[in-house]
Amino acid sequence: MNTSPILVTGAAGFIGMHCSARLLAQGHQVIGIDNLNDYYDPRLKQARLAQLTSHPGFRFIETDIANRDALEKLFTEVRPERVLHLAAQAGVRYSLKNPHAYVQSNLVGFVNILEGCRHHGVQHLVYASSSSVYGANTKVPFAVGDPVDHPVSLYAATKKSNELMAYSYSHLYGLPTTGLRFFTVYGPWGRPDMSPWLFTSAILEGRTIDVFNHGKMQRDFTYIDDIVEGTLRVLDQAPTGAPPYHLYNIGNHQPVELMDFIGTLERVLGVEAKKNFMPMQPGDVPVTYADTDDLRRDVGFAPSTPLSQGLQHWADWYRSYVPR
Repeated sequence: MNTSPILVTGAAGFIGMHCSARLLAQGHQVIGIDNLNDYYDPRLKQARLAQLTSHPGFRFIETDIANRDALEKLFTEVRPERVLHLAAQAGVRYSLKNPHAYVQSNLVGFVNILEGCRHHGVQHLVYASSSSVYGANTKVPFAVGDPVDHPVSLYAATKKSNELMAYSYSHLYGLPTTGLRFFTVYGPWGRPDMSPWLFTSAILEGRTIDVFNHGKMQRDFTYIDDIVEGTLRVLDQAPTGAPPYHLYNIGNHQPVELMDFIGTLERVLGVEAKKNFMPMQPGDVPVTYADTDDLRRDVGFAPSTPLSQGLQHWADWYRSYVPR
């Protein structure tokens, strides 16, 4: 087993659990932290943690990244070699209802992570950004070099802020940082506030699904195993430039029409959805589409799992986790 621990924040989250499990399988020691808040059912977070806690290389610490003193104590005690920072207040629509939660977790919390990394010799900080930073950009596919100065939600604004804050720490202190712009991640153990879960639960229970922008939307749905593979390859490869800073898109590079997504989900579930067509929601964008050339060039990988395959895995897991 590798003796230098890797700190994974948001370890009870969707991506955090999967990345932690893969790191443990590779022989790493993993220190996982999470505040187990009630943004969605904490029982799902506890069930994810149960997939990790039986592993001898895993240690869980319940704490909030916005707690400066707790984070300083944790870094002093743990002294992680690398940090995979996935903890955040997620969700575009919820940022319209509770903006202060985003400031605390995504801004205050991120400064605490940066300070911990700076003062404790962390070799590489990899953190979650989001495709939401592209806002209503019309040039597709979205490339990392595109202007992202017009966020259409506070959530997106906080994620763009993370990229700027990381750049300043890379520039000032030589801290190697890499930001990952995730594109619509789905798969087993996914979040209940995202469309696969919302649609699946409604379809199986005979309820109507809300189809926003009358179905005229595209999303670059990216399967969780691809996200994990890309993320951990990046974690193994700290930037070395001046400043040591990098950004990557991690998406499937295959945007899917919302109605095609619903049709594929109907087929894997064997049930037709009842649909309620609605206008665009505030903060939403009509299309996401990842340019993954940089990721493929630098780490030799880019996501490619077909939607039909990924949704079949999702549906199989959902039926086992939420029995009817």
